This record gives sequence, structure tokens and C-alpha cells, in this order.
Amino acid sequence: MGSQNLGGLLHHLTAVKKKERVFENAFQGVARMILESPIDKVVVNGKTTYDFSIFRTGKKPVIGMYDEINSFVSYVKDAAENGSSAEMAFVLVGEPGNGKTFFVEFLCTRYREFLAQENNRKYSFKFVNLDKLGSYGKIKTIESQTYEDPMILAMNMADTRGASQEILTKLGGFSDEEIEKLYQNYRALGACSGYIWNEIREHTDGKVEDMLSFIEILSVPLSESLGTITGKYPAKDKMTSSAVDLLGEESIQRLLHISDTNNPYRFDLRRGALARVAGGGIHFSDEIYKNKKDLVQVYLGVIQNRTIEIDGFKWPIDTLIIATSNNSEFNRFLSEKEEAPIIDRCRICYVSHNTNYRLQTSLTKYTIGSEARTTLNREKLHQDPNLNYAASVAVVLTRLPRSEKLTPIEMLKLSAGEVAGEKSIKTLAEVIDTLNQDPSIVKRFGQKGMGQRNLGRAIQLLIESSETNEGRCMFSYDVFKACERVVLDYVPDPNDRKKYLEDLKVAKGLYRERVMTEMFNAYMDEPQAIRKDVMNYVNMIIGIDAENLGPDRMWKYKDPQNGELKALKIDERYINSVEERLGLKTREQRDTFRTSIRKIYGQKISLNPGYDFMDNLELVKAVTDVRLKSDIAGAGSLVGALANRTNDENQKLYDRMVETMFEKLNYCTTCAQKTIEYFCTQEDEN
Repeated sequence: MGSQNLGGLLHHLTAVKKKERVFENAFQGVARMILESPIDKVVVNGKTTYDFSIFRTGKKPVIGMYDEINSFVSYVKDAAENGSSAEMAFVLVGEPGNGKTFFVEFLCTRYREFLAQENNRKYSFKFVNLDKLGSYGKIKTIESQTYEDPMILAMNMADTRGASQEILTKLGGFSDEEIEKLYQNYRALGACSGYIWNEIREHTDGKVEDMLSFIEILSVPLSESLGTITGKYPAKDKMTSSAVDLLGEESIQRLLHISDTNNPYRFDLRRGALARVAGGGIHFSDEIYKNKKDLVQVYLGVIQNRTIEIDGFKWPIDTLIIATSNNSEFNRFLSEKEEAPIIDRCRICYVSHNTNYRLQTSLTKYTIGSEARTTLNREKLHQDPNLNYAASVAVVLTRLPRSEKLTPIEMLKLSAGEVAGEKSIKTLAEVIDTLNQDPSIVKRFGQKGMGQRNLGRAIQLLIESSETNEGRCMFSYDVFKACERVVLDYVPDPNDRKKYLEDLKVAKGLYRERVMTEMFNAYMDEPQAIRKDVMNYVNMIIGIDAENLGPDRMWKYKDPQNGELKALKIDERYINSVEERLGLKTREQRDTFRTSIRKIYGQKISLNPGYDFMDNLELVKAVTDVRLKSDIAGAGSLVGALANRTNDENQKLYDRMVETMFEKLNYCTTCAQKTIEYFCTQEDEN
């Protein structure tokens, strides 16, 4: 951008005074960006935590990561308020494929969008008319190499701080209070800007008006590809990496023009990654501990002092430093005791895998892809409606640790905020607390398991298999085979392998229950059939003791979900069958269960009038079993009718169910037939 529309330094000072432009450091900018967006409260694993909506916007938002985001926000807020975090870097440590890099890149994108808004823009300055000074050869303009804010230049107007403050009061009309506030973000000019500014001061005999004619204001470019404002430095191998990549080096080209050999402008800082983000940007160091020792030492200096140092010259920088590392590199680095000062300068945040299978469905959607998939013959590839559920449950179960207090299914449900029989969310919170006391990070909750990349590999294997291509459909059950293949090929530890394969068996059992529900809905020709039957059971046990129950067992009640008056026939045979399926033998057991259901109903319906008990898998399974195993067209059960299609009636039932699945439940003919086939086997019954 040219200077014509940005005005000179005086214009900039006035704009800052009028609050049309901002002067803040990187931490304050990022904190303001996050805290200006709405903040919600959510309950995660039994603890209340905050949810910052800025991370939940856009086409591909961050999913989950509540604790990690809370850690990051409190770190940035502390640094913005000049706490000890201002001298630290924020390091995300965790297994590969759990979203560390995705989180940082998402943050960088949001920050660039935030700075693109007119009143949040970052400005810097350049020196012009340098030919008048005589010692710069053909170099006529020089930009501030570290994109220093024009306010930094104004604060260093004179030799001393007092004199500079007087000039600021005179030029910008700032009050003493405002000047005090500005100077909280004071830093010296970088070596080259300071040197040139000094030469200009001598050349003009310190006349402020004349000095200002050597200055132009420019807008800091926000282009992602230039690496300004948000820059990434990936760890390279021992041979090719050097401190030059971070700091910069002497520029032969400049030496040809500059006659004064002491001039620090002979160093080209923009060659390094740090100077480009030094004007209130974010520096992202990917796999920081993979770098060789001398580079990590460079980081130590940069993190603590926030300066770029070359040959004794210093350039203060204003940068938020975020890094990532995987567990094994981090542990190797920790074991080298002499590296303690680095770890000391880092705020470590351990990133766990996502353990909420409901949130995982969104992540699985990312992996499967939003584009319409095709087979190798370019024909449309259909997606089984249960595919996402099967894949999500399978990978989340591998991430949940074993515990004596909870079964894998109870842990899975509680982690997703659902009901798990008698077990409460407190039990899960206790299990997590106990596990998180373990000094070995990998044994903590959610730290091990199949990550997003492994899930991606499983989906690739599923798509390339001949069954998928022949049937032109990604059938859910095949995802378990693909996951098993990935576990065998990519999980090196035999104990982990054994556990993951057991977890996949549990996932198959859950998938089977899901299929039972779907088959019942298809049989009833009604997508919500099971839901209605579950609610019928719940309403019956609420109404069974009602005073206004006549001899016809009809009960009239007001439906809290929509306020309508409804009549329901209380069918004790149905109630008893459901409770038998739940394994409730004695009168006491039945009464206890009914009381717990009524209690849940009372608690949930006030907060969520649409609550339907579909997350209570035991109850759903019992209702499904009762309805599926009840007498159907003389075949004894739906399985019998579908498996034995020798008579017309059974064939008609089969055809009608396939049609319902096709038209109402989003199946294609391939996955409808395969699902019915699977339903007729006795496989994977928990």
C-alpha cells in the first residue's frame, strides 16, 4: 500500500488517539479476538468449562478440545495482562493425528481475518528520501525489517524517554494517562531502525518536522504465502537447518550499497522466519523438539527475551510463539537433562484424542469428505447411513482406557454426556482424575488410541476394497475390517494392538444394536418407530399408578413435549416383557428401575422438552428386542421371516422392508440387503 491514503506519522498518532487505529501487542490482539466473540458454558466429563465460539465458526471448525482451548486462552490472557506467560511459548504435546497442527493453523487463519478488519489493521513504517543522507548508495527507501509499529517509532522520537514523551504530547495531544498506557507496550527500536533514525536526527539537527518528512506509514501485508503476521517454521533435518532460517543473515547485496560498515542494516532479517511475524504476529514452530540443539537454543533466547540477536545487534520483537511436538520427541528431549531451561520456558499443554463419539461423528465427516465419492469406474459411491456411527464408535473406543469402575460401553456413553445405567458422570470424573495423576503422559485419559490419520487410512482401505467398488456402496460393517487392518499394520506395541482389537469387537456389538433398531423402523415402515415405542414404555410406567385409570386401562395425560392432551392404553404385558429383557426379575428391581426412569424424565424434561431416552441404549435394546421377537406373520420372529423367504408372505415382507430402507432411511439396495443379511446372522451379539 502506498502512503497517500495511510497518511504520515502525525495522521497515525491522531488515529490512535481517536481509537480509529489500535496499538496493542500480539497477546492483547489474540486475547481481544477470542474474548470479543460469545463465550458459552458446557459440561465436559462432569466438569463445567468454557466454550469460546470463535473456534466453532467457519466451514471446518475445531471439534472438542475444550480443555486445550481453555489452557490456551488463559495463557494468552495472562500474557496480555503482562503476566509470566509473556516470556513463554505455548507448546501442544500429543500423539500424531489428534488435531494439534489443525488447531494452530485454524487460530492463524482466524487471526488474519481479524486483522483484515479496518480498525484492527497492523501498521508499520518505512524510511524514505535516504539518498539525502548520502551513505546508502542507491537504496532510497528502507522498510522496518521487523514491521515495528509507528507508535514504537514515535516513542523513540528523541534520545531520551522524557523528551520523546514531550514530543508525543505536543504532536498527538496525548494526556499523561494515555502516554503512561502507551508506554506499557514500549520497546526500543530494532538495531537498524534505531541506527537510521539516529542518522536522520543528526541530519535534521533534531527538528521534528524535518524528521517526519523521512517517514511513511505502510500497512503490514496479510498474505499467508509471505509468512507475515502468521508464519510457520517446520523442523528440518540436521544438515539443512540453521539459525539463518529463523534470524536472518548478512546480505551481500546490501553491503554493495552501504558505505558505513557499522550499519546494522547490512543484516537481512526478513530472510528468517521470525522478523516477518515480529510486528504483533504468531510464530508457529512445528515439531519444535525435532530441531537440532543449537536451533532450540536460539528459540530459548527468542522466547525469553523476545529479541532477535545477531553479532551483538538486537531487534526486539512482538510475537506469540506456539509450537507442537509429539509425545516421543518430547520425552526424548525431557530425558536430556541439560535441556531443562527450554522446557522451563514453555507452557506445555497435553492434547488428548477426542473421546466423545457424538463429536467424533463431525470429525469422521471431515475424514470421509464432503465431496461425492465415486468408484474406480467413476460410478457414484453410496454411503451406508450407519457408516459414520460405526467408524466413530470404533475409533473412540480404542481411545478410552480400561478401568475396573466402568465398562468400555459405560465409559463411551458417559464421555458423550449420555445415561449409562446406574453409573454417574462422577464415576467417570474420578476415573479421569486417577488416570491423570500418572506421570507417564501416554497412560492418561484419551492419550492413546487410533487418531484421525488412522481413521483416514481405514476409510481409504474401505474405498479401495473390491466389495465397495462392486457393490458401489461403503457398507458400515466393512469399516471394522478396515480398522483391524490398520491396527495390525500401524500399531507397533503388541499390548495396544490386543486392546484395540478387543475394542473393535465391542464396537461391532454396538453396531449390531443400532442395526436392530433400524430393522425395527424399517419393519414398522416408520423412521421414528423405536422412539415412539420407547416413549410409550416411559409414559406407561408413569401412568400405571395414576388415580384416573379406568377399568379399560386408558390413561389421559398432557404431553409435556407439545402440551397436547393424549390418551394411552397401559399394556402391562408390554411393560413386563421390556423389563424381562432388561434382566429385571424381582418386583424390587422393577420398582427401582421405574423410579430411576421417572427421575431421569423429571430432570431432563424441564431442561429439554424434546428428550426421548434414545441415549439409554439398554432400554432401546430391550424395546427393540420385544418388538422384533414378538410373533410376526407366524414365522416366530422377524429374523425367521427374513431368513426364510420360501413363502410369498415372507418375500413380500422382505421386499417391503428393502423398499422402506431405500425410500425412507437413506439405504441403497446394496447396503439394505447386506444389513438385512447381517441382521439374520447371530454375529456380534453382546
